Amino acid sequence: MGKDSVIVYITLAVLILYLISYSPKKHPTHNRHRRLKLRFSSTFTNPTHHEPVAFDPLVAEIERRREDNQWEKQYLEHSRPEFLQHPAPAEESQPELDGFLNAEDYLNDGDKFNITDRLVLLFPKIDVDPADGFVTENELIEWHLQQAMKEVWFRSLREMEIHDKNNDGLISYAEYEAPSWVKNDNPSFGLNIGWWTEDHFNASDANGDHLLNLTEFNDFMHPADSKNPKLLQWLCKEEVRERDADKDGKVNFNEFFHGIFDLVISHDEEGHISMETETPAKRLFSQLDIDSDRFLTDEELLPIIGKLHPSERYYAKQQAGYIISQTDLNGDGRLSLVEMIDNPYVFYSAIFSDSEDYYKHHDEFR
Repeated sequence: MGKDSVIVYITLAVLILYLISYSPKKHPTHNRHRRLKLRFSSTFTNPTHHEPVAFDPLVAEIERRREDNQWEKQYLEHSRPEFLQHPAPAEESQPELDGFLNAEDYLNDGDKFNITDRLVLLFPKIDVDPADGFVTENELIEWHLQQAMKEVWFRSLREMEIHDKNNDGLISYAEYEAPSWVKNDNPSFGLNIGWWTEDHFNASDANGDHLLNLTEFNDFMHPADSKNPKLLQWLCKEEVRERDADKDGKVNFNEFFHGIFDLVISHDEEGHISMETETPAKRLFSQLDIDSDRFLTDEELLPIIGKLHPSERYYAKQQAGYIISQTDLNGDGRLSLVEMIDNPYVFYSAIFSDSEDYYKHHDEFR
């Protein structure tokens, strides 16, 4: 055993001794009771909206089980009874989950769900690169990304089960039925972009067999995280189509400045669009305009498509940055277990989007 490993184990031993004598009820951060809430689940993925992913896999599993119950009632009881025999597997062994009646009550029952105990359990699973007794921002990013991709895969699997009418593990475009909010084509939601169309479907078909397997369907549902070049090119074409006000098939500087550049600087966290940003906008436009014809084609938009359609890694970085800013008490850019325990609700502020007290309990996401 190396010297560094010995130091890590000694540090963890000291932390465990600290936790044995730790009383959450006596700590000032626990004087005011705060009730945890699960996020509101939506049936379909809306590409214009993104909610933070649960920090704790157990909370995510509770959310998925609750959504499974709703989903089974809506889709399976009458049309797909065979799937009722195969419930979603749990990520951790938690026998208490089998009998919980109210998810929020479960989360707020200190005997069943103790936040301090959960953080102690999760800390070594996050502190892996290296395992040095501290959690860095990069380790938090990777942790959030892992949870996000599990959530993405879960939703894609559920959607595939809905649309795979002949139960062959593949989906044809004839089988696919777009979500209701796409059919409504409400421009206020930005849904005039051609999501869930046949062009979108064909771009997701990586092997060109006119059918989507689960991996291709996952790309179809979440194109921003895809590595499929056809799908990324489709995103660029759709961006041109949506921004092309004069319908000449290209994006001029005004269309770029008022429709695309604000998304780029928002992604880069450089502030909001204003006349003062016209100079950097012109600089970026010139860099993208490879043939110098003063127009941008879909091919020329490819270098920034990841900023126009952020991936799960981008959102994981946002969540990790917020957590570090709120819990890094000594300003060393990393978190100890004690710092995490002293600020538990930063990690357990789940979103409940249809609650009237949304900002009262979750002002960190304002």
